Amino acid sequence: MSISEIPLSPDNQQFNISLADTTYKMRLLWRDAAGWIMDMQDSGGNPMVSGIPLVTGVDLLAQYSFMGFGFSLYVGCDDSTQEYPTKIDLGNGSHLYIVQS
Repeated sequence: MSISEIPLSPDNQQFNISLADTTYKMRLLWRDAAGWIMDMQDSGGNPMVSGIPLVTGVDLLAQYSFMGFGFSLYVGCDDSTQEYPTKIDLGNGSHLYIVQS
């Protein structure tokens, strides 16, 4: 099992990332009422998953297992009582991890 962190900052962002030998476009946006939301597109910009809230303790892609990504995404916060990354701690006190078998 391999675990690595996707480096983030507490800003709205979009970037390309290679995971399990496939390139994806990831977008993370702060929504005041909903917190941090993640979207993933294929390398051509076609939507794959949208509107995933960044919450701790669950595989963010579990409900999309039928898509065969070959990895899982988890959020972890340095403060164990924190359930969501805050507007200002994404990438600092809250982290997005890739888990590959």
